[in-house]
Amino acid sequence: MNASCVESFILVPDEKKAQTNMAALPLATAEVCDANSNPIIAGELRALPPIFKIYGRRQVFAGPVATVKVFEDNVLVRELLQEKGHGRVLVVDGGGSVRCALLGGNLAQLAQINGWVGIVVNGCIRDVDEINGCDVGVRALNSHPMKSGKKGAGEKRVPVTIEGTRICDGEWLYADADGILISRTELTV
Repeated sequence: MNASCVESFILVPDEKKAQTNMAALPLATAEVCDANSNPIIAGELRALPPIFKIYGRRQVFAGPVATVKVFEDNVLVRELLQEKGHGRVLVVDGGGSVRCALLGGNLAQLAQINGWVGIVVNGCIRDVDEINGCDVGVRALNSHPMKSGKKGAGEKRVPVTIEGTRICDGEWLYADADGILISRTELTV
């Protein structure tokens, strides 16, 4: 976003005057932070720590969050991605494990087909070349060649905590090259 665009608006949560959805705009998380000091102080707008690598063709994405909490098992990840995404972002709390991958090329393709705009994995992915070919944004700690277990253990649509940041189902996630923001409400301009 160039400087002239930044000066033309201020982001505010849920203001009825606002008509444009952030998910439809080029996202600039740095400008969002600059324009929203009060929601940051109040904890309504949070930034995830800069621990994630960027994968997938969609470098910038935003949408309502669906959460899943698993550990070295991706059955519930698949179950959620089999649902229609409707522009949502799946946040996978894999406990930060780097011993196996929770997302691979097949699941990234499934996400793209079903209309998910992004997936954030607090864990690892695999099939990086396949994922990079998908029109979905992916953030993960790293890649790992081993697949996960398939027992179905975990919880869907529960609050998750990634590096001290709590994320709830239904909140909004905004991601670009500068980082990842979580907002209690959809941001509008």
